Amino acid sequence: MRFSEPQQYLFLIFHSSFHCLIHLFTLISPFNTFTPHICPLSSSGFKVGVKAPLAELHLTFALTQHDPDGLETLLEKVSAPTSPSYGDYLSLEEVSKLVQPKYEVENEVRGWLKMHDVTNCDSVVTRDFLVCIVSTSQEAPQMIQYTRPVSCPSFHPTVGGVHRFPRRRELTVDHPSVSKEQGGNDSLVGKGKGPTRQHADFHLGVTPAVIRARYNLSSSAVGRHPNSSQAVAQVGCDSIFMGLFGKSFAHLSSVARVVGPDGGLHAGLEASLDIEYVMSTGANVSTWFWSTPGLRKGQEPFLQWLVTLSNMSSLPWVHSISYGDDEDSLSAVYMQRVNREFMKAGLRGLTLLFASGDDGAGCKEMSKERNVFRPSFPASSPFVTTVGGTTFSNPFKVTEEVSDYISGGGFSNVFAQPQYQEEAVKKYLASGSLPPASYYNSRGRAYPDVAALSSNYWVVANLLPIPWVSGTSASTPVFAGILSLVNDNRFQLGLPSLGFINPLLYRLPSLGHDRALFDVTSGCHLGCLDEQTQLQGFCARPGWDPVTGWGTPNYPALLHALSRPLSRQDR
Repeated sequence: MRFSEPQQYLFLIFHSSFHCLIHLFTLISPFNTFTPHICPLSSSGFKVGVKAPLAELHLTFALTQHDPDGLETLLEKVSAPTSPSYGDYLSLEEVSKLVQPKYEVENEVRGWLKMHDVTNCDSVVTRDFLVCIVSTSQEAPQMIQYTRPVSCPSFHPTVGGVHRFPRRRELTVDHPSVSKEQGGNDSLVGKGKGPTRQHADFHLGVTPAVIRARYNLSSSAVGRHPNSSQAVAQVGCDSIFMGLFGKSFAHLSSVARVVGPDGGLHAGLEASLDIEYVMSTGANVSTWFWSTPGLRKGQEPFLQWLVTLSNMSSLPWVHSISYGDDEDSLSAVYMQRVNREFMKAGLRGLTLLFASGDDGAGCKEMSKERNVFRPSFPASSPFVTTVGGTTFSNPFKVTEEVSDYISGGGFSNVFAQPQYQEEAVKKYLASGSLPPASYYNSRGRAYPDVAALSSNYWVVANLLPIPWVSGTSASTPVFAGILSLVNDNRFQLGLPSLGFINPLLYRLPSLGHDRALFDVTSGCHLGCLDEQTQLQGFCARPGWDPVTGWGTPNYPALLHALSRPLSRQDR
């Protein structure tokens, strides 16, 4: 994403208590990059200075929410299929009543800011964010200085460090091939729970027709309900794509709404991929672009999107997001606050899908003798649905799938394993050979949850057809589009939206819906290049695994499984 005007963004957190922390999460500047550091504070006041002619500094203050623990408890009640409150979602106004800070908190923060001439501030509907704009001077030094206020009895601000926003998932453009890790052994593919139907369709890359053939989406599998909606957190679109690849099914030729700057015909490859495949898979479903100005060199104002969610009462039901960052590069305070924003979305019945990443298990060198796997966030959040990647066993035919060696997956080092996945993960860990236990936290949140094709896509960007585009940025909008079609059917039946789907998703096999997803049972993803793992991370196995989750969508069976009210016996 590009800046339309020079802008800078800063995210701070306020904990209103006797020991209040202002935590600097990120500084985004179009002119320079800031190195993470710890900045000691003086007691002379709050000063901001940035060498940025005619620029504005955007400060986002996250105020302490009321009863954050109650958010998670309530989310479990509305998301767990065994709960009597399943599907009883809240409005934005009802969520606001749960989280909005005490009046004294916001008033005190505004007063402190006013002392330092920061007065151009707006709150959001939920009252737990303040967004302030500070004009910068041309003569100011090329730095940010934070100093402690001389009098503020209820909080003591300190700067905890500078962190990046999650980066975009990188796409690759290459020639289709079968990797050594994937093996390509057709006799091993599809021997798990899913159907093992073999297609003979020849193709030169993944298109909407290939997606529909593989995942059993007929020409009639399109959205019809006026309440159906979906979104991608991206910019831009290329209308030529639907003209080339959307002739066999009903579809919309333009987006319903753009939130933020519109990239138009200057949209990049990432933006084009996201919107083209969410609109062609979730065909005929009203689609929004969610665009936020970003930083060069790959950093993105991810939190700006979350802040906007807290300020809009009407939102798309399904969101596809292809951003992430290394879990260990972000502060725990930042990730916990982002998780609470995910909970707020789930309470409103929204479904958030994130790409699992394109680095396999990831790898971090701890010392010359020791490496560990490196999980990604928000993929590792317990409150989103994470999508991994697969590829065809034969890259030129619509065959069964094997895991894509780039598919991100593993175990969080920060978040505990949620109860909804404990049984599935336990079975995987007991199912066979694994990487050395010192490389991962077997008790952490395990991901991905599901998967879809992630290699060799056709994309139209800036009027130009581009073949063989790969990455979990491709699989995520595909799965999001399919869930949009499920939502559409649920609305026709008078059922609520899917919302936070993981608790239900992990129960499907025990409810007899073991064919709702094609089980991917072959292939491994990347690990560390060392003697212990020899570039191999985890491997796909029958059932859930940390490479492809539960597998890829078998639309008719998945639609049946997710579009029926649960009986008392099922609950």
